[in-house]
Amino acid sequence: MRPDLAIIAKLIAPKSNVLDLGCGDGALLDYLQKEKAVTGIGLEIDADNIESCIDKGVNVIEQNLDQGLANFKDDSFDTVLLAQTIQALSKPEQLLDDMLRIGRRGIVTFPNFGNWKARSYLATRGRMPVSKFMPYEWYDTPNIHFCTVKDFDALCREKNIQVLGRTVVDSEHQGNWAMRTWPNLLGEIAIYHLSRTD
Repeated sequence: MRPDLAIIAKLIAPKSNVLDLGCGDGALLDYLQKEKAVTGIGLEIDADNIESCIDKGVNVIEQNLDQGLANFKDDSFDTVLLAQTIQALSKPEQLLDDMLRIGRRGIVTFPNFGNWKARSYLATRGRMPVSKFMPYEWYDTPNIHFCTVKDFDALCREKNIQVLGRTVVDSEHQGNWAMRTWPNLLGEIAIYHLSRTD
């Protein structure tokens, strides 16, 4: 399981009801079902990933997240996950609203494009960064909305979303005091635990 998924798993309560948006091969839901007795459903668009989910015994629905989540009722889930996907959506703010409509809590992770490595690459080379952290050229990247920690904080304030917790880590999924002090500059991956404010 990817290290960022292990961090997410710690935020999920045992025996809870989870929806994983863009669930990939189902590794996280598989782990949560086995280790935390979670009831889960994944949404995925890639046929190979859907097949992997089925092979693992993970409930999966083929669905394009850009079409929204109107097929789910309010408060249907304890937690809705969106791991490393928000930056690839055409309307991320609308999906965030939907997440917190159908789930009591939300967990969102994304690459922090405000990281010093991205800034340095752009400043010194004058080109969009390509690295282990961001392994795509500008023309073939799935990322269509480049977001920073500060951008996401501002969006949460604007939408009156409560941030229950924020973790920033490097590409090896390790954090330290410096990243907690300067998350927008030093964090490569941001992990947010969110809730609606009533």
